[in-house]
Amino acid sequence: MNANHVYDMIIVGGGPGGYTAALYAARAGLDVVVLEKFSAGGQMALTEQVDNYPGFEDGIDGFLLADKMQKQAERFGAKSEYSEVIRVDLNATPKEVETAEGIFYGKTVVISTGANPRELGVPKEAELVGRGVAYCAACDGMFYRGKTVVVVGGGDSAAADALLLSRIVKKVILVHRRDTLRATKVYHESLMNAENVEIRWNSVISELLHEDKLSGVRLKDVHTGEESVVECEGLFISVGRKPVTDLVKDQLTLDKNGYIIADETTKTNISGVYAVGDVRTKLLRQIVTAVSDGAMAVTMAEEFLAGG
Repeated sequence: MNANHVYDMIIVGGGPGGYTAALYAARAGLDVVVLEKFSAGGQMALTEQVDNYPGFEDGIDGFLLADKMQKQAERFGAKSEYSEVIRVDLNATPKEVETAEGIFYGKTVVISTGANPRELGVPKEAELVGRGVAYCAACDGMFYRGKTVVVVGGGDSAAADALLLSRIVKKVILVHRRDTLRATKVYHESLMNAENVEIRWNSVISELLHEDKLSGVRLKDVHTGEESVVECEGLFISVGRKPVTDLVKDQLTLDKNGYIIADETTKTNISGVYAVGDVRTKLLRQIVTAVSDGAMAVTMAEEFLAGG
């Protein structure tokens, strides 16, 4: 690493939004580097079968799709560095991104650090991911066609997941720890009218039942302590997401949930800094929307670099 080198663009995070930005930047002739802690793809790389990304009629493994995105960007000259980012100074000129390997300098910075699903926190949850436990109904719902699944949560995401799954699976059991949903009213009537949706109020999941795969969940009534068993093939955990914004929380403006405030232009409150993918405020967090963000960020960065 050349300590005096200043990149046109530094991208923090190598998910689909980050590598799309790298592709567009490199093809535009910009000097760009992607800083990634582990490997390309982020959450996408953990999905065994991606069926809702255009261009792959038989679907594609998320890890393979990530590898293809990385190689495509690098074919046009984008660089990848595997190192954890530990500090940023986005107000500096040039902007500073410090890693365990040293400090990278850039004229613009794209934040593509993503958001992680909030775990339920029950034993064996991590071990059963991909074997009955899932966090994305849009990604994995099709694998449970004609089966019984449980959705846990009470917000908009949980309600939307339950409705989406109700059109695919045999039965949806929505588990919520309170006696009313936190989801906006628009979801309530649809859920109540769905013939194959059952709601278990005042309940939490205390145990995952399984052998090699999930076979059911044990529910506990939060008021009486009474327990019951629900047999199911799938559990969709929809209790929120955790945006990865600790690096920038004191510099970029965040919303009440910790997401970076940036509209469809991906511009943040600091000139020359852009937020793409799941880390920014948006209505839909999917691979295809992250890719769109990456392209937009480069368009905005080119305007900035040209003095616009």
